[in-house]
Amino acid sequence: MNRLLRHRRLRRQAGWLGVAVFVLAAGSGCARLPVDTATIYESAFVQVLLQQEVAPAGYTHPAKLTADQVAAILRGFSLRAGQRVPLRWYAEEQPPQPLLREDENARLATYLVDAFAQAGPNERVHFALSAPGINRADAKTVTSGWMAIREPYLYVTVEQHRAEVPIRHADQYLPNNPQMSPLPGSFLLFFEPGRFWRIDQAGVRALAYREFLKQTPVGPSR
Repeated sequence: MNRLLRHRRLRRQAGWLGVAVFVLAAGSGCARLPVDTATIYESAFVQVLLQQEVAPAGYTHPAKLTADQVAAILRGFSLRAGQRVPLRWYAEEQPPQPLLREDENARLATYLVDAFAQAGPNERVHFALSAPGINRADAKTVTSGWMAIREPYLYVTVEQHRAEVPIRHADQYLPNNPQMSPLPGSFLLFFEPGRFWRIDQAGVRALAYREFLKQTPVGPSR
């Protein structure tokens, strides 16, 4: 009996220690996370926000684009989950997945146009698309990331891709708290045609989007 009580006490202490470490790690990082500054659009399935960067970014916002142009840009992106060796060798055998489905491109493009038109030089455009998860009562499937323009490049970072995110408000396990954003994943991002997917002066992958739009029929403007 004493052994059982001691075992339960140790498990409880270990659980609280894990929570404390998680809270401290989250708290230390919060001060350096971008801050939401404006909601461009929000529904159960789409969220587009403006976020203030921690340090001056020098983006060339506001920027003028059309929904057809943004949809064409989104359509060119694909990705593969980042893996360490040796798993990366097997992952490379699989073709990259499209970043978004065509219906998601159309749903998101209009709101991204509005976001780029309203963003300031130190604000990035954050997006999130949600759908019911495998178990609708417990989770949702989320694709999220952010975009920014610093001429002549468009920068895209993917945080989650088809990730199952818990929505169980009664779950006491801290990482399942629906109010906490899931940790970003690691992805290898690609763009086709590849000649527009370049490396900027800082060594960062970015899209020469104006060149791409000049050479790509994108349909009528709004």
